[in-house]
Amino acid sequence: MDARLVPPAVAAWVGALVALGLGWGPGVLLAALALVAAALGGRRLLAARGSGGEAPRWAAGLLASGICAAAVGGLASTAVHQVAGHPLRAAAVAGSAATLEVILTDDPTPLLSTGPAGGARVVVRGELIAAQAAGARWRGDGRVVLLAPAQGWAGLLPGQRATASGTLGASTRPDLTVAVLRTRGPPREVGPPPGVQLAAGDLRAGLRDASRAVLADEPGALLPGLVVGDTSRIGPDLDRDFRTAGLTHLLAVSGANVAFVLGAVLLLARLGRLGPRTAAVLAVLALVGFVVLARPSPSVLRAGAMGSVAILALALGRTRSVLPALAATVIVLLLVDPALAVDAGFALSVLATGALVLLAPVVVTALRRRGVPPGVAEALAVPLAAHVATAPVVAGLSGQVSLVAVLANLLAAPVVAPATVLGVLAAVLAPWWTAGAHAAVWVAGPEVSWLVWVAHRCAAVPGATLTWPGGLTGGLLLAGLVLLGLVALRWRRLRLIALAVVVGLLLVLVPTRVAPVGWPPPNWAVVMCDVGQGDAIVLATGEPGRAVLLDAGPDGSAVDGCLSRLGVRSFALVVLSHLHADHVDGLAGALRGRPAAAVALGPVHEPFGALAQVTGRARAAGAPIVGLDPGVTLRWPGLALDVLGPVHPSPHVDADDGTEVNDTSVVLRATTPLGRVLLPGDAERSSQESLLASGVDLRADVLKVPHHGSRSSLPAFVTAAHARLALVSVGRGNSYGHPNPAMMGLLAGTGALVRRTDQAGDLALVPGAGGGRNGGGITVVARGDPRPDPKRR
Repeated sequence: MDARLVPPAVAAWVGALVALGLGWGPGVLLAALALVAAALGGRRLLAARGSGGEAPRWAAGLLASGICAAAVGGLASTAVHQVAGHPLRAAAVAGSAATLEVILTDDPTPLLSTGPAGGARVVVRGELIAAQAAGARWRGDGRVVLLAPAQGWAGLLPGQRATASGTLGASTRPDLTVAVLRTRGPPREVGPPPGVQLAAGDLRAGLRDASRAVLADEPGALLPGLVVGDTSRIGPDLDRDFRTAGLTHLLAVSGANVAFVLGAVLLLARLGRLGPRTAAVLAVLALVGFVVLARPSPSVLRAGAMGSVAILALALGRTRSVLPALAATVIVLLLVDPALAVDAGFALSVLATGALVLLAPVVVTALRRRGVPPGVAEALAVPLAAHVATAPVVAGLSGQVSLVAVLANLLAAPVVAPATVLGVLAAVLAPWWTAGAHAAVWVAGPEVSWLVWVAHRCAAVPGATLTWPGGLTGGLLLAGLVLLGLVALRWRRLRLIALAVVVGLLLVLVPTRVAPVGWPPPNWAVVMCDVGQGDAIVLATGEPGRAVLLDAGPDGSAVDGCLSRLGVRSFALVVLSHLHADHVDGLAGALRGRPAAAVALGPVHEPFGALAQVTGRARAAGAPIVGLDPGVTLRWPGLALDVLGPVHPSPHVDADDGTEVNDTSVVLRATTPLGRVLLPGDAERSSQESLLASGVDLRADVLKVPHHGSRSSLPAFVTAAHARLALVSVGRGNSYGHPNPAMMGLLAGTGALVRRTDQAGDLALVPGAGGGRNGGGITVVARGDPRPDPKRR
């Protein structure tokens, strides 16, 4: 394998990174040093040529590396200097109001919500055309990012013009973004999309419609995401489970998608006994068609370039040319856009393509030696190699490592390629032959259903993820471990040592992370599930396997795992205290395989988008929606629920005002074998004042601390419970600063024992003494292994 262009590609990448990360000054300095190095290499080459001798290998490499580093580093430094002096930059630093006219450069992407469900927002990237800010107006270029409501913006296509007004903010990312605009309104003066984008939209819509018509909800939503990166219909539960299982790379258009499509074309060409050049022409046509289908945005164009490098070189029979072609592609792309050096998608594409070129053939050879059929060996090797190569970048970005990712990718590998090819076929047929598109989707159905099952099952494994250092340090640490592992696999003795280490880790991890001793404790009455930054509380009834669930948290896989560990098989009732995402987004996971007698809501049904989501999921599970009003009492064997609030629900609630929605929380008092439990949801000061003024009896043995222990509670309300035990459901590492230290101090001052899910994981309450830590007649048992909060909510 010819690796001579690899050092120049790495040098070019480093040159861009220095300029973008450290500033244009260090970037210029590095470019100058690179020119000196190039001159030394060139001088050595000229000397060798003049003397008739053979130049050392390092000379040519030094010359090429110096030129590439100087060229890319110089371009990046110039761009950084231009961004620093851009007239919009000063207005952004000052937080000025502005109106921007932009051309979209990529599809709007969903922004993980930290507020009400239904209040979805998107990230819109564009190129500046004109701007008006700080009393001045000018025309010019520059990259801008818009944080906008999904309504009105989510359907825009790359190439469309739009105008938006809002508040400017400075960009903190080193990607040549001039400013960030936060807007709350829909786009104005929207221009028509380019013709190629319209064609792509028609093809993608045909695939979505065919998938929706033939497949169930989750498989039907997954197929467009798998084929062309269209994740618009993928729900939060499936998305989170894909992330936990290490399968999220399947939901983005990458070089692997291109390789699958071009590989199918080349296979047909080989079956038709066509020559290499004819096969290459057909592959180029297929590549252009796929880029149109997936939309020719920058990310798709990069994926097309990466995927075509390997497959076309292999088609022409020049396997030695694959690595040089990949390195040359990296250099050219960095020259065109130096900001790619800090783009995670670009790094993932390069690493995945490199794995396809370097690692996958080794894996294929090893599998064939062990009797794996040729076609199956390639299907297993490609995604496995891509996962191993990209794992360090994913770990650095997410701050966690999926312990089930290798297994999940091995299980998913055999069906990814056929599902992708069938999905592309369905998209192409949809505008012309609906029945044919439906047939292709029907054939792809078992494959995507299998992927959904793999994601859900692997994500539900207790301890599926391991907290890992984030950023560059974590990425480099895992990269070193991956390299050590790959080296170890080459020698038998090292393989035996590695196997012993893995077995030892499993002996430690399985008892403590997968099957902790004593969990669940017998006779538990209440369990606060650790679902990150959200609420999910399970109340036992006198019927084994049947419980009442209060809220479902933000993550379906988290609440599903908690309920599975507890052995909950059905619900006497599911109560959703209010319609914020951190209380309702996990509903589908909670209802997965567990029938519910009903799903209960309070008297206020805002935000409306969240209500529609909850209604749809309840209907899909066959559970009716019922209402709860103050004064109602519900009884089951061993459990009674009194509805205490909201006392004065407002008929007019601003769905975008988090406090107003929090004050609509259903407030419950549960009577259990361990005593009274006060469950106020996220009720804040207004709702708490009404409860105090009503004279209702708030005394309880256990207090679920309102709103994740935030400072929005009244001290009089918290102390009115006279609770011996206070539970705080809060996500580790959340960005809100929950729980509030002053609130924790107030609770400690009352003499209550305070336990938190971010410190102890799932918390089970057992009546009476015996085991665990006693909270005044109540035994508190902590499962441990608190969940890392993936959203940093």
